[in-house]
Amino acid sequence: MAHPKRRQSKTRTAKRRTHDKAVAPTLAICPNCGAWHVFHTVCGECGYYRGKLAVVKETAAE
Repeated sequence: MAHPKRRQSKTRTAKRRTHDKAVAPTLAICPNCGAWHVFHTVCGECGYYRGKLAVVKETAAE
């Protein structure tokens, strides 16, 4: 296996790691019910995606 000839500096390591960070997901407002949901996914409240019913939500049987 290859071994590094010199130690990598802290600055160079930090420059490489500048893009390794957590990013918050993009949220959107559902045009059908007005709830917040993750972009490009089905709304968890009403089950609609891009104006069409994608998932039939069952009502809670009480």
